[in-house]
Amino acid sequence: VQLQASGGGEVQPGGSLRLSCVASGFTFTDWWMWWVRQAPGKRLEVVARVSGMGGRQNYGDSVKGRATISRHNANNTVHLQMIHLNPEDTAQYYCARDPAGVVRGQGTQVTVSS
Repeated sequence: VQLQASGGGEVQPGGSLRLSCVASGFTFTDWWMWWVRQAPGKRLEVVARVSGMGGRQNYGDSVKGRATISRHNANNTVHLQMIHLNPEDTAQYYCARDPAGVVRGQGTQVTVSS
C-alpha cells in the first residue's frame, strides 16, 4: 500500500489550500479514505473522511464548514480543500486508510503563519 500526499506548504491566515493523495497497492473503491493530521505535541486528529464511491463525507468539528474532501476513483486520488485557514491548522497532514492512521503515507506539512 502506498499513499502519496502532496500540496502542503506555508499559507497566511485566512488562506486556502488543496491537498492531494495518490493511492496504490489496494482496491481503492473498497475503502473509505481519510485525512488525518498531527500537530507537534498533539494527538492525531481526524480531519475528514469520504466513502468508497464518494457519496458520503464527514468532517472533524474543528474543520466543519472549512473543509471539503473528495475523491476521483478513476485515478485513485483523494483531495482535501481547506479555506479560512488559521494557525491551529498547522500540522502534518496524512492521507490514510483508517482513522487511527495505521495505514498512511508520509504526509505533507501545512504551516499557517503570517
